[in-house]
Amino acid sequence: MANLNKTASPIMVYLAFAIVYIVWGSTYFFIQKALAGFPPFILGAFRFSIAGVLMLTWCKIKGEDIFNLKTIKIAAVSGILMLGLGNGIVIWVEQFIPSGLVAIMVASAAIWFVILDKSHWKENLSNKYIISGLVIGFLGVVLLFGDQIVQALDKPQSNLQIIGMVLLVFGPIAWAGGSLYSKYHPTTGSSVSVNTGWQMLMASIAFLPGGFLKSEFKLLDWGNIPLDAWLSIVYLILFGSIAAFSAYVWLLKVRPATQVSTYAYVNPVVAVLLSLTFTNEVIGLTQIIGLVIILGSVLLINLPKYKAA
Repeated sequence: MANLNKTASPIMVYLAFAIVYIVWGSTYFFIQKALAGFPPFILGAFRFSIAGVLMLTWCKIKGEDIFNLKTIKIAAVSGILMLGLGNGIVIWVEQFIPSGLVAIMVASAAIWFVILDKSHWKENLSNKYIISGLVIGFLGVVLLFGDQIVQALDKPQSNLQIIGMVLLVFGPIAWAGGSLYSKYHPTTGSSVSVNTGWQMLMASIAFLPGGFLKSEFKLLDWGNIPLDAWLSIVYLILFGSIAAFSAYVWLLKVRPATQVSTYAYVNPVVAVLLSLTFTNEVIGLTQIIGLVIILGSVLLINLPKYKAA
């Protein structure tokens, strides 16, 4: 692991962070647009199966060995935890829970990275900058979406919304657990691209039982899916899955998990900025303060790295 940290190009690291921050921040918007045409389980299965097949096909064309049993086993565990459970829960609950509330619950993943990363407890829990940054960042996300939360909680909650909120507690835990499993179980002999390809392919299989149980494959009229939903799922496949998820898995190999986890705070910021740009939504002083606090928390979490440099 140490060699990877030393040989990783700083420019590539910054580029990978930019992709994860910006592209994943935009996926909240595109998931909701895709759900206008695709039911949730089919959306997950279709998105990750196509992305996984494209990734593995590209690796095969390059002459890589894509059928490494150890890689497939590790990718199955991390892929199902991260994409099948973590991302799958987000897709499902976005049908009936406001994106602001979803963003807050997902942001808790940054805290779970510290809690579950047992091998770095001493380092992370004793670092005042990291702990302060995590707490302040979460408060910033709460401020950012405070109005949406109040409006959502003022309305009577349906059983599905309550179930969704409970699931959103476990989704970030599954994501952080799968991420750490991927980080500490390197697939020697296989590239990051092969690993991510199998993670996505295995995750797509995890969506199938839900699709069959809910009769989604029987009820979906493929001919009536709107163009916006098709364009959204293409974006999610090419950018949200192939580009951003590959960058994320690579970052887990070369950077500390606490730094990589800052995506969970920055993604909501990007989601809000996109919403302001492409919709009639306006931003108030509270949201501006939340944005500033979140960006400050990311600087705090990364401060030990800057001081060491």
